[in-house]
Amino acid sequence: MEAAPAALSPFTLNDASGRAYTFPSESPTLLCFVKEDCPTCNTVVPLLEQINEASGDALTVLAAGQTTEGNAVLQQRHAMAVPLLDDSSLKVSFTYVIDIVPTIILADSSGRELRRLEGFAKSEWQSLVNDLAPLDPGETVEIDWPVYPDWRPGCGSLSADPINATRLQAEVENSPLRARRIAIAEQDDVHEFMFDQGFSDGLPLIPPTPERVMQMLAGTHRDPQEPVATVPPNMGTATVEKIAINAVMAGCKPEYLVVVIAALEAACTDEFNIHGVMATTMGASPVMVINGPIRLRIGMNMKMSALGQGNRANASIGRALRLAIRNIGGAEPGGTERSTLGNPMKFTMCFAEWEERNPWQPMHVGRGFEPEDSVVSLFAMTSGPTLIVDQTSRKADQLAGSIALGLESAHHPRAHMGTNVVLVVCPEHIDTLMRDNYSKQDLRKRIQEVTTVPMRSLASDDISGVGLNPDRMQDLPADVLDRPMPKFRSEEDIHIVVAGSEAGKFSAAFHGWAVGPMGSIPVSQKIEEV
Repeated sequence: MEAAPAALSPFTLNDASGRAYTFPSESPTLLCFVKEDCPTCNTVVPLLEQINEASGDALTVLAAGQTTEGNAVLQQRHAMAVPLLDDSSLKVSFTYVIDIVPTIILADSSGRELRRLEGFAKSEWQSLVNDLAPLDPGETVEIDWPVYPDWRPGCGSLSADPINATRLQAEVENSPLRARRIAIAEQDDVHEFMFDQGFSDGLPLIPPTPERVMQMLAGTHRDPQEPVATVPPNMGTATVEKIAINAVMAGCKPEYLVVVIAALEAACTDEFNIHGVMATTMGASPVMVINGPIRLRIGMNMKMSALGQGNRANASIGRALRLAIRNIGGAEPGGTERSTLGNPMKFTMCFAEWEERNPWQPMHVGRGFEPEDSVVSLFAMTSGPTLIVDQTSRKADQLAGSIALGLESAHHPRAHMGTNVVLVVCPEHIDTLMRDNYSKQDLRKRIQEVTTVPMRSLASDDISGVGLNPDRMQDLPADVLDRPMPKFRSEEDIHIVVAGSEAGKFSAAFHGWAVGPMGSIPVSQKIEEV
């Protein structure tokens, strides 16, 4: 016994005016899936129109278009009377397994599929029209068949495009994963494959399998498909899922994900200007400082070797941010990244402040957050950490002045008021400063005081071409030439954080990029903990 025809899933789609059409209807239905840029679809639309006109109420003729913009073009091009429904979500196309457009499906009034045609074969269409003739005996479908080709192939359905098919399959399976899956040949080495695809920063990656990505997503309560940021230069949309994929590749644990998400949100603000940071020939890169309870919860290093290797959280969080900027935003060396020398901080630079060893306000509190908040702060730095070695100063003013001399080299000793710094003060230096009850403001003030020189001393000369143009200075009055010029435009451009081991009188500094609206402004973002 022959099996009964399969029933197609019911659907409701709207036309351009918003009118809803439901399948199945009370009569047999001829349903055609089309898209505007397919020549064969444009061939069959006039046939649909003729069938629709001749069939009257005996047959419901519907077309389902795969793009909203394309539907408008088809409607205008053919002056269509056949309802053209919007399947731009591609859900119906995917459910009906439409691989080729045009695909024509004839279904009975119960929604059971009776016949299916793909592309255009004249003989098949002639047979279809003959089969439809008895539906309304009072009408005949008169078609000038000689004007049509004998055969014409269809085009690929958008629902079968790998970029869309993975997402649609995930929706059908109710999976939170929507990113395109990449098939790897059985004999391929997955690590070499990821290198070849350009996903890597030059170091090996952890393969982002669906299982690993699902585990990573457990680190946040946010919807995997929630857009987090638009990432320059390619303006890619960073969803929570895509950030999780890069976090997996970087080697993060799930509990690190919320930090990476907050960091990318901060990086993609207009103030931070990540496109400029990554594209400048100076080789700038984000430096991430983490504050708040999350430091302890995820095991970040703020003590010995805080700025170096050896801690998974520090290393992988910073790396995940850079991989996301690369893989979602498209910032790659040789493309939009044009760094003259490069910078090891472009691999990673993330550390936590040792708040418990800090006698002052932690960095995030000074930037307007509550002590119990977990916060990531981003700074655009071009070099560092540059060691400031002082093992002999015993007074606070002496040590602060010594630190100031170390900061004089930021960009260049004769380059003043053009950049900022992140100063990392080690615990032993903190102890020296606190013997005289030094505050952060005292330290900043002392740095500005020691690095201030008269304008005339910053002129370029035979020793260095860096500096102010002497030709423009020669007619300036003496009081202007004697004007004091501090190293930094403002004391607020000296960002101070405490980290490092209990032993060793070695503080460090990260030298900044261009500061302000024409460059990058530091940004802090609260971390939404699970």
